[in-house]
Amino acid sequence: MEFITNSPKETEEVGKNLVKELKGGDIVLLNGDLGAGKSTFVKGIAMGLKIKRTINSPTFTLMNVYTLDKEINKIKKLIHIDTFRLKDGEALLEIGAKDYVGQKDTLTLIEWPEKVQKLIKDKAIIEIDFIQSEENRRKIVVKDEE
Repeated sequence: MEFITNSPKETEEVGKNLVKELKGGDIVLLNGDLGAGKSTFVKGIAMGLKIKRTINSPTFTLMNVYTLDKEINKIKKLIHIDTFRLKDGEALLEIGAKDYVGQKDTLTLIEWPEKVQKLIKDKAIIEIDFIQSEENRRKIVVKDEE
């Protein structure tokens, strides 16, 4: 699946609409340069899951956990992980990420996933690439690797 967006709002909409394709237990790897729209996309996913809390990138906290008011597609929790500042995934293990990643009631979104291969090893994943061609124009490519 491929999408072209021309604004942050359109990138959010793609995330919001993609929720119907996701389910509990999915691990979504978000690949792209800094500023490519990954966190904006996560806000859209949260909108699609009807999460009312403010969605901030966990660049400094490493992981944010959001509990849904009502289960959607067997999803009860959204986990947003950002490993930009990490050398490897050890810090994520220390804060308990392993307790969430891949759980059947949890949707996990990981920015900069190349740093956490040990955490996602042997798990079914969906990869999404964000390619920025102009200031607000992005190509979003969804690759299901189940």
